[in-house]
Amino acid sequence: MDQDRAKAAVARAACDLIAPQLATDSVVGVGTGSTANLFIDALAEIRHTFDAAVSSSEASTARLQAHGIHVLELNAAPAVAVYVDGADEVDPSRALIKGGGGALTREKIVAATADTFVCIVDDSKPVDRLGAFPLPVEVIPMARGLVARRLAGLGGQPVYRQGFVTDNGNVILDVHGLSITDPDALEREINHIPGVVTNGIFAAERPETVLVGTPGGVERL
Repeated sequence: MDQDRAKAAVARAACDLIAPQLATDSVVGVGTGSTANLFIDALAEIRHTFDAAVSSSEASTARLQAHGIHVLELNAAPAVAVYVDGADEVDPSRALIKGGGGALTREKIVAATADTFVCIVDDSKPVDRLGAFPLPVEVIPMARGLVARRLAGLGGQPVYRQGFVTDNGNVILDVHGLSITDPDALEREINHIPGVVTNGIFAAERPETVLVGTPGGVERL
């Protein structure tokens, strides 16, 4: 199974997993990225089983609306039954690195709101230890220099993501060279740096379930 087929298979498996949880008044949270896009396409086939969606990015909102799925602002959603999104890395404890697409802050907010978080990945994403994928950190623009120096002090090599602005109007520093042995502690430490909006470690908001597309089919962690 090639990577694209694995992503499509795991997106459909996520729909099959969440379908029994949905009701006509349910709201589904949807993430951002190539695997999330395939989930949106699969979700469109069961759009009659739930009320609306909330989205972690403008791009995902546009894709949902193109499928005829009603999209709510998160503040207008009474509750979010389930949030489905991809990841850039996932470790054995189900801690994640996310934010390769730059939507990490909204992704973390929707994940925190949802009753259940389901992560969908292909088999290139599970790792023994987080950190080979550069850690995205969303930063208020005026604090970019300060935050970069603090991140360097933690042993990372921050690189400014040139020409990219988040949906929130902020910038991204991608931190290379980190070996993340304690995701929970490092997530908290980076988030305490003045000027950081949030970072792409999802440890406080770990998914309850990770579905992995493999050559042998979809596996559940």
